[in-house]
Amino acid sequence: MQEYQANGARLGWLIDPQTPLVEIYRLNRDVETINFSFDQPPTLSGEDVLPGFVLDLTPILNP
Repeated sequence: MQEYQANGARLGWLIDPQTPLVEIYRLNRDVETINFSFDQPPTLSGEDVLPGFVLDLTPILNP
């Protein structure tokens, strides 16, 4: 993710379904880690980078 940020990415999500967890990367901020269960996957916001965008992980993790 550091390479993406070095090239201008302002927001990144690293989704690990094995653990399961999501790491949220934002410029100039500490990484936020969300642990979740497959019964209640998180919904990720595009924040101010993609206003109005919401990524619901339910259909991805529970096809």
